Amino acid sequence: MIIFSLLAFLVSSVNALGQDTCVAFTSAQSTFSIASNGKAAPLLLSADDWPGVQRAAQDFAADIQRVTGMTPTLTNVTSSTAPRSSLPVIIGTLGKSSLIDKIVNSTSLDVSSIENQWEAFMTRVVDNPLPGIAKAYVMIGADKRGTIFAMYDHSEQFGVSPWWWWADVPTTQHSSLFVTPSGCSHGAPSVKYRAIFLNDEQPALQNWAAEKFTNGTGASLTGSPFNHFFYTKLFELMLRFKANHLWPAQWSSAFGVDDGVNQFMADYYGIVMGTSHEEPMLRSIPVEWNLFGNGGAWDYSVNAANINAFWLNGTIRGKPYENVWTVGMRGNGDEPISGADAITLLKEITANQTQILQQVFPGVDVSTIPQVWALYKEVEGYYDEGLQVADYVTLLWTDDNWGNVRRYPLPSERNRTGGAGVYYHLDYVGNTRDYKWITSSQITKIYEEMSIAIDRDATQIWVLNVGDLKPSERETEFFITYGWNATRWNPDNLDTFVSSWAQREFDLSNADAATVTNIVGNFTRMNARRKPELLNGTTYSLVNYREAENVQAAWTQIQAASTAIYSKLSAVMKPAFFQLVHHPVLASSNLGAMMIAAGQNNLRASQARLSANALADQVEMLFENDFSLEAEYHTILDGKWDHMMDQTHLGYAYWQQPMTNSMPMITRVQKNKQALPGVMRISPEGSLAAWPGDNMFQCAAQINCPPPTISIDQFDPIPNRFIDVGAGGPAPFTLTAVSNSSWLSVSPSHGSVSPSNPEVRVFATVKWDELPVGVSMAEITFSAAVSGSPPTTMTYPAFIQANKTGTPSGFSGFLEANGAVAFEAEHATRNNSVAGMVWRILPGLGRTLSGVTPWPRLGNNENNFTAGTGPSLEYDFYTFTSSNATVTTYVSPSNNGLGADRPLGFAVQVDDEEISSNYFFPPAAPGAEPVGWDGSDGFAANSIIAVPNKVTLAPGTHTLKIFMIEPAVVLQKVVINTGGVRPSYLGPPESISI
Repeated sequence: MIIFSLLAFLVSSVNALGQDTCVAFTSAQSTFSIASNGKAAPLLLSADDWPGVQRAAQDFAADIQRVTGMTPTLTNVTSSTAPRSSLPVIIGTLGKSSLIDKIVNSTSLDVSSIENQWEAFMTRVVDNPLPGIAKAYVMIGADKRGTIFAMYDHSEQFGVSPWWWWADVPTTQHSSLFVTPSGCSHGAPSVKYRAIFLNDEQPALQNWAAEKFTNGTGASLTGSPFNHFFYTKLFELMLRFKANHLWPAQWSSAFGVDDGVNQFMADYYGIVMGTSHEEPMLRSIPVEWNLFGNGGAWDYSVNAANINAFWLNGTIRGKPYENVWTVGMRGNGDEPISGADAITLLKEITANQTQILQQVFPGVDVSTIPQVWALYKEVEGYYDEGLQVADYVTLLWTDDNWGNVRRYPLPSERNRTGGAGVYYHLDYVGNTRDYKWITSSQITKIYEEMSIAIDRDATQIWVLNVGDLKPSERETEFFITYGWNATRWNPDNLDTFVSSWAQREFDLSNADAATVTNIVGNFTRMNARRKPELLNGTTYSLVNYREAENVQAAWTQIQAASTAIYSKLSAVMKPAFFQLVHHPVLASSNLGAMMIAAGQNNLRASQARLSANALADQVEMLFENDFSLEAEYHTILDGKWDHMMDQTHLGYAYWQQPMTNSMPMITRVQKNKQALPGVMRISPEGSLAAWPGDNMFQCAAQINCPPPTISIDQFDPIPNRFIDVGAGGPAPFTLTAVSNSSWLSVSPSHGSVSPSNPEVRVFATVKWDELPVGVSMAEITFSAAVSGSPPTTMTYPAFIQANKTGTPSGFSGFLEANGAVAFEAEHATRNNSVAGMVWRILPGLGRTLSGVTPWPRLGNNENNFTAGTGPSLEYDFYTFTSSNATVTTYVSPSNNGLGADRPLGFAVQVDDEEISSNYFFPPAAPGAEPVGWDGSDGFAANSIIAVPNKVTLAPGTHTLKIFMIEPAVVLQKVVINTGGVRPSYLGPPESISI
């Protein structure tokens, strides 16, 4: 947990995410009243302060009124005209506000902690700040945004969520507001420019904005709805959660053209503007080029003069405002540039862009003008191949579009004056598939990747592709909050971000906030395992390890927990919870259930089971419910968020979004036709087949196969086995299941099967204490009694093979069962440190439980270790048979972030066998992804890389050791296949440990 030094009377800091608290709702000795006893302290500013500060002060006054019902006066004054005998709040910017400068000079107030610091601020009670004023609460920013952030920081602590408008979070009322004498302060942020990027904004964001901010026609030249009415709402939100930089919507829009005051309003509010990785010199591509490119090609090799003129005009247009200028160039449609020698061409391009800046900014050292070059896709390859980038230009490294950062600054690159940054995605259009619909990024994953950026000094610019912004509100805020103050967060307190967020947004108790933390952690994990757009009916195994059913059960549990919280919220609070938590849970759960039901439907139809039809009905119901949930989102609050869930997400055929949602394929069996083998279908766990009759999955011969045999081991983590007994047609029957051995119980032993109740699940459980060590066999006879004239009985057997291995004496660790040993990476028997480095748990990360990674990442003087010498994890396990086994280590699909010369690696050793080094991320051409990354079964889609090692195991005790070679490797799970691992998405469940 984060520990703050707070006085006893202060409320907890749940209203302020990762910030020190200086606000109280009850008075105590020496506190300063912001609003109490029916009166709010007056707010005083200087007329010569920044316009953006003046505007934010209006929000600040309104926030005080929202919380207390008391409206403070807001006045521009001088030291001589300030109202006497008042106890005001005085707000201003150091070196800009003559009022603040007067106070600093006359009181000798120490402002050295913030002076000349980017966006820093301090607040405190000052005695006798101005003539006739005995005491004031003074809020000082080191610069424009420092002052703005000071006010919004306090507003958040008062209880006004940054998302009060954008997610309809109500403000909790308080009768009084107080602040501590020492106030709050913050130095320069961890990351200088903290940006969001609105992208892939059609259909959701654009349709919504068109309805809410235009008369339906949009901008005259572009038709875009993104005018200053839209953007000013966004600017306020950004400043409230301490973002300061924006890449605006681009695909059907042009920020500088859509509304003639867009650029002015951004600067007025205090937002630094930029343009995306493919839009140089503050000009929209392709929209502005299509409008003003004189019909020429977007190809510098043949149309340089027109393109230079185009850039010059954009630079002149942007000159009056605060910007970060994107340099370089990509081809039309966000593709590589044309021309045989791209590196030579890019050198010419950037040289001419520099000349344009020098021309537009005469007398200004061009190296002081903020510039960024996004090393996106092939551009990173050009850089690796020798493309020279001016030292003062920020290098913006990128992820693989799926949340795995491709590279970070090398030690040799960290002294560049322009520094470095990261472009990161919560939304993407492209291979391996679009993901734009619902929240599918884990906060722990964002932290893991961006904490490396902090460690490796990629802190000049962070840009987050947020797509439509909603429904990724929480993850967006975490990204920016982490960039604001990275020192606040570590692997052990990430949950406090979500729990504090839940309390800030919904006024929850500690217990309910913890529940919401679990809900958020679990549903984002489920969506991050595999993006919802990539799910299908067989993603999760329908027959092995009860995987699909366990996933469905998890969704049901998450949905029930969310519904329980939602149901007890007040009516005024429900819309916010619905947007931020409940709808993403309901929609994701519904889609997950639909896909699993579709898979089960097809499987049961292939098994001649009448229950296939009920599953088909279920799929159809869930498919229609998908739209009902969308409609519910669109109709809350009288349609405030109409269109925001327009994004299609069902029926993908390739990477691009489908033009409409389409239901997954289902099939049916004829409900009035009896299956050829008879009325009863026997479908054992672990098999795609059903008996009696022929089925291609019964045995290798695929015909005339014997009855099923089901195996279970003494230490199997799944303690029993089931057999589904189903209807093979319209004839109802009475079921009887009888075991021929006392050590094998069946439950239920009787049941009724009919078209309205088409199957019964029978569980077989072994009484292990009645068995000797070794293999024992038992038979279950299933009988179906059919009423009729005359009555008939159909019987069929299934065999249970029980393997009792006996508990190994004196052993502690994981036990083999059914040909497998599996364990979560965090459950190491021993964690051995070397040179001050140790493997640290990243709670909640990854597909099943967590991740572990070497820590600190810059330990060992940032060097790697020779295989077998680094910090290690040890896992004790026991096998009962001899085998040529495979140890598969599941690792996060991290890229080789330290460059091709330092590929990510770890080493594996079993007992005293040879140590095996594993460099798991394949090499690739510069700027390209490696073989295995792409496709529906690639690293990106599966969110994992499986790394196999062959070993030989004799019966007995063993130890697996995993050694660090390179930092930033993240281990999630280990599976040792001794001959029985069956296909599944997540691997076998964790083995029993004694």
